[in-house]
Amino acid sequence: MRNYMKNEWKKVIAGCLAGVMIFGISNRSVQAANQVSAGVSAMFNECLVNGTDAEKSAADAGVTAATEPKTICGYTNLGIANVENHLNIREGAGEESELAGKLPRDAGCEILSQEGEWFQIKSGEVTGYVKGEFLLTGEAAAQRADEVKSIVAVSLTQTLNARVEPNTDSTIWVTIAEGEEMQMVEDLGDWVKVDIDGDECYVAREYVELSEQLPKAMTMTEIRYGEGISDVRVDMIQYACQFVGNRYVWGGTSLTGGVDCSGFTMRIYEKYGIYLPHSSSAQSGYGTRINASDAKPGDLFFYGNGGGINHVAMYIGNGQIVHASSAKTGIKISNAFYRSPICVTRLIND
Repeated sequence: MRNYMKNEWKKVIAGCLAGVMIFGISNRSVQAANQVSAGVSAMFNECLVNGTDAEKSAADAGVTAATEPKTICGYTNLGIANVENHLNIREGAGEESELAGKLPRDAGCEILSQEGEWFQIKSGEVTGYVKGEFLLTGEAAAQRADEVKSIVAVSLTQTLNARVEPNTDSTIWVTIAEGEEMQMVEDLGDWVKVDIDGDECYVAREYVELSEQLPKAMTMTEIRYGEGISDVRVDMIQYACQFVGNRYVWGGTSLTGGVDCSGFTMRIYEKYGIYLPHSSSAQSGYGTRINASDAKPGDLFFYGNGGGINHVAMYIGNGQIVHASSAKTGIKISNAFYRSPICVTRLIND
């Protein structure tokens, strides 16, 4: 466009010089001046019209028109954790910096900037730095996102009933708190089949919002300690939370290689000299039952349905639990009341 204007102005100047020469040679000054004026105006108007047409053509071709940036699962500059278990997120660009959180395998993040081999990223509630060598970016990240993304159903009502069958006459399996996320298994129109801690049940479509998502980072600042918490409880939950992001494996008992919900609590307590069976239902019979409102970090929350207890988690304070949730999400931190607990027990007497 700039070169086009420049060329047109050269024509204008040439026209002016031609007019001056005509004026000098023919002595018809008034007529020459009028001709020059008319020529300049015509060329200038033609330049403006042609320029406008050129801009319109470019806009029609998508050359200069502003377009919305393409997003993938909500990210405009996507990075995906390319690790076996989880990727440490640090507060600064260096190994010596404190941990800010963890990015589970295949979790997504927004890449904000780069400092040498370190990338500043944001995922979930965590902003920090990760080593670039452990991130997929660009087309590789887009391809991986297509492979691992899932559709998540978010509860839009205070108490969402998840039922055994897709109808209101069927038994309520569990109740889900507002804002909690469930992995969608199948969209059935009026109903959505979801996965809750490995169990499949149904929720009404009108009470959930569906969106494509990738796993998100877990922040270490989610862990809060109350007043008067014993050192053993603090140490226990710090130990338990270091495995956030690791795999869920049904029947597994390895905190690093794969574990299920009761295998997770069994191994954590085992480190502190308390031996539990590998069954959430059986574990609920150990210790002393307490009110959920009196729970301290290290106490166990048990969940279930009409058929009894089928899930266990460890309370970490601030209304949160850490647990081996499902094969899709692995070991994660959740709201302790994401579903109604059946009972809470205490095994540490202090």
